This record gives sequence, structure tokens and C-alpha cells, in this order.
Amino acid sequence: MNKKQRKAPKQPVFERPVERIFYEMDQRFASGNKGLYALSIALAFFGVMGLIWMIPFPKLGFLVRWNMDTFLNWGSFYIAVIIYLYLRLAPTLSYAMLFTIGVMSFFIVQLEYVERDGGPAVWLVCAILTVVGIVGTSFLAKKEHADIAPADVWRLLTVGLIWLWSKVFDILKIKY
Repeated sequence: MNKKQRKAPKQPVFERPVERIFYEMDQRFASGNKGLYALSIALAFFGVMGLIWMIPFPKLGFLVRWNMDTFLNWGSFYIAVIIYLYLRLAPTLSYAMLFTIGVMSFFIVQLEYVERDGGPAVWLVCAILTVVGIVGTSFLAKKEHADIAPADVWRLLTVGLIWLWSKVFDILKIKY
């Protein structure tokens, strides 16, 4: 049999773009330790969210009058955009991410209390966690594949948490 007669492996057909994204990630990163991936990706995501949260937000008069100024910051906009993007990819998984982001938001607020009481600055803690998460994710990806591209690491960091949630949903047999 010559090269022309051999059949190329069949690419699965995907109903939704998220299925293609998860398939590609499974092909690229499934052989690694998903627990370490989850930890590294979560640290990076938490760190970035915390850094965005700490960017000073302008005092708007109408928010101050309604005592709503403490509830709005740049992190709120970041969360809204992320949840919207995840909602477009996979609605059920976006709810799991909303829960995850809620838990992370709680811990960012706790870090603010620690800083207020004389602890380390939240931005510093979040910067360190971001670096640790990105380095850990990059290390894990490079350990599996010597030719990992920065775009692959970026995809892992941006869609990685929802991809890991899809694995939990698969185990629990919940359709996403």
C-alpha cells in the first residue's frame, strides 16, 4: 500500500465550537497530570483576577450616594466579560465558572482584609500567584511537548478552567 492509498485519521465532527476546542486541548494536554494543571491554571486565573480587581476604580458620585461604590471595580467588568464569553461557549459550564469566580472573589476580599490589617499587599500576592501559575502551566505543557507554542499556553490559561470543569461534568455525566 502506498502513501496515497493510506487513509488519514478521521477528524471528529463537532456540533459546537467548544467541542472542537476541548478536543484539541484533550489531544494536546490530556496525558499530563490534570490535578497539577488545575492548580497552576487556577493560580494564574486567580492572580490575574486579583490584579485586575486591585486597579483603582474612579469614585462615581451616583454610586457613592447609593452606597454602591464598594461593589463595583475593574474586577467586576473582567468577571462580566469572562462569564459572557464562557456563556457563549458552554452555558452550563459558565455556571460552574461563575461559582468558581465567586469563591475566588471571596478570597480576594479576604486578602484585602489581611492587607488592611498589616499583611502583604493584595497586588503583590496576586502577582506572585500569577507568575507561579503561568510558570507552572508552561512547565507542565513543555514537559509533555517539547514544541509547545506560547499560543497553546495562552489557550490553556484562558480556557483551561472551563476545560477542566468539562472533565468534572463528563465524570458526573452532566451535559454541557
